[in-house]
Amino acid sequence: MKGATKHLGESDRVCKEQQAVKRPGRVLKEQRHMSKEPKHEAAVRNEGKAVCHDSRRQDFPDGDLRKIRRRPDTPWLGDDDLEKMELLASGEVVSKARVPAHGQVLQAALDPSSFQKQNGAKTSSRELNKRQTTQHALPRRVAPENHSERCRRGSCSLLKRPDDWYEVLAFHLDRVLGLNRALPAVLRTFPQSDVLPYRYTDGAPRPVVWWDPNIQHLDDRDNDQNSVPLSWLQYQELLRVHCGKGAELTSAPCVGVNHSEWGRLALFDFLLQVNDRLDRCCCGFRPDPEESCVENLLHAKCHNDRELALVHILVRKTDPSRMVFIDNAGRPHQPADNLNFRLVEGIDEFPEQAASLLRSGCLEGRLLRSLYSDREFWEGQGGAPGLRPLVRTLEQRGRILLQHIRDQRLRLNRDL
Repeated sequence: MKGATKHLGESDRVCKEQQAVKRPGRVLKEQRHMSKEPKHEAAVRNEGKAVCHDSRRQDFPDGDLRKIRRRPDTPWLGDDDLEKMELLASGEVVSKARVPAHGQVLQAALDPSSFQKQNGAKTSSRELNKRQTTQHALPRRVAPENHSERCRRGSCSLLKRPDDWYEVLAFHLDRVLGLNRALPAVLRTFPQSDVLPYRYTDGAPRPVVWWDPNIQHLDDRDNDQNSVPLSWLQYQELLRVHCGKGAELTSAPCVGVNHSEWGRLALFDFLLQVNDRLDRCCCGFRPDPEESCVENLLHAKCHNDRELALVHILVRKTDPSRMVFIDNAGRPHQPADNLNFRLVEGIDEFPEQAASLLRSGCLEGRLLRSLYSDREFWEGQGGAPGLRPLVRTLEQRGRILLQHIRDQRLRLNRDL
């Protein structure tokens, strides 16, 4: 399943990146979700000119002490991503709020002017105007305002549990694969603060995820982590009718989300083994007795599909046909003989670009380069030697998924 290494020029350790996956015989109908593709996505798609280098020979200098390292060899991280990562990594916490029904997560507003002053960045008036007109552009400074107003301006974050560190890797995997559905995330420690409780400033690094004010939430507080209510049976039915292709997005059983989005989600969740979205009750694998799905008696519902529902199915108010992936911590150490194939049940097409990268053998090098951009995460995980086992687990899952695609003769969808 792994792409063959090509001899190019002087080195025999480089291979063609993103080798073209053989397309099925019949031409696939292409869905265009956006009027114009961002420049960094177009750069990633220029597969023919890109090469992937042996990660053991790549340069990861220890002397680069920037919290967020901007490098030209990570084109999948756009300027907007990097600006948000810098805010998350260095912004001063100026206010906080609890998240209802999520006791271990804290919403914190960050002052972007604090790290902009540290960097001494100079911005031209033309670039400044461009940023101000960009959707969700980060504010240059925080005027006297309350916490809710800061969040509406895009200056808020979620401080998550230290055990959720895998969510940072998930963000970079999302960008490297060209999915572009996860929210920016970094690993960070916080100094003593008059705003934060002590357990957030005890020196333990924790993931910090950007809070997107544009996400649509249901009014129901017990179900606010969904944009739409969706049962397992309705989900399987909408997969069969191909919403946006074979059926109108707004007609039942469709919920306004394009069919191709579910293939992106399934691929992403399978690689990370995220069950707390499509399979909250842990029906697709053998859970340990101490798993929350077992302790909370959710696993007992698996005998009846009518009782099962999806969670964390989110979209933006301004783009409701395109999903947003949150809570992506997943299971880094799930063994290969206990992978959750329920995550891909009913999926009949996957994104071609992501499948091509999985076949090419370039995932390790690209993902390590991307993770290097977050200094605290990189150093906390032991650099390249510490991260390689995690990345190779993802590669192994990718090979298993590609075999599933071949065995089931599933389609690969070219996303334009």
